[in-house]
Amino acid sequence: MDTEKIKSIKSKSAFICDMDGVIYHGHKLLDGAKEFVDWLNRENKHFLFLTNSSERSPRELREKLLRLGIDVAEKHFMTSAIATAIFLASQCPGGRAFVIGGNGLIQALYDAGFSMDETAPDYVIVGETRNYNYENIETAIRLVLNGAKLIGTNPDMTGPSERGIVPACRALIAPIELATGKNAYYIGKPNPLIMRHSLKKLNCRREETIIIGDRMDTDIIAGIESEIETVLVLSGITSQSDLPNFPYQPHYILNNAGEIAQ
Repeated sequence: MDTEKIKSIKSKSAFICDMDGVIYHGHKLLDGAKEFVDWLNRENKHFLFLTNSSERSPRELREKLLRLGIDVAEKHFMTSAIATAIFLASQCPGGRAFVIGGNGLIQALYDAGFSMDETAPDYVIVGETRNYNYENIETAIRLVLNGAKLIGTNPDMTGPSERGIVPACRALIAPIELATGKNAYYIGKPNPLIMRHSLKKLNCRREETIIIGDRMDTDIIAGIESEIETVLVLSGITSQSDLPNFPYQPHYILNNAGEIAQ
């Protein structure tokens, strides 16, 4: 990466950053991540950590970064759970939901004025969770067939973990879609909705913002479809050899986010 391109990235006022594959991998801090966050704070940049995972709340994400040696306030996090709750509150204020998901999703829905209902909910909402079982799937199928709308917090089929690839939201929701013949609506990246929510939270225009991510199929396409400049880092899922497989390309490619701070 030449100096002029790094200068162009550094000139942006606002940074939207993915987390897994950019800042950490599982429970391991990635090279250059702390230096990058220190640089964001030192330069008084507007920044937001944007994750498609709906399992953890901003407080839990903050605590995870603290354990890795990075101190970031809760206001700097946006999750697909929060974006889902904002969208549903605008569609159906005070609505009811049956949720298959983690605490981060349930908390976001409560904060948005939703209540939990296993009998006649307005929505069946699915996100990442380890409490995934046949009984919940059976209930979800019955409720969707009875008229509840099906929502997925994000369209990721798989995600990384310390033990390898694990199923993510789209894989978990697939049995419900197949059994009911209903297609879910997905809120997370690359849906431009979550990008608009992020820009509003940053209080910045897209022209002065850049998105940094490790996935071509979520982070980079989300930036392109929202007309936000993109940085692909090779510290996560995507490698240089994967790039010819995509009909779109990032604006910039870095080995890791730490190169911005050098």
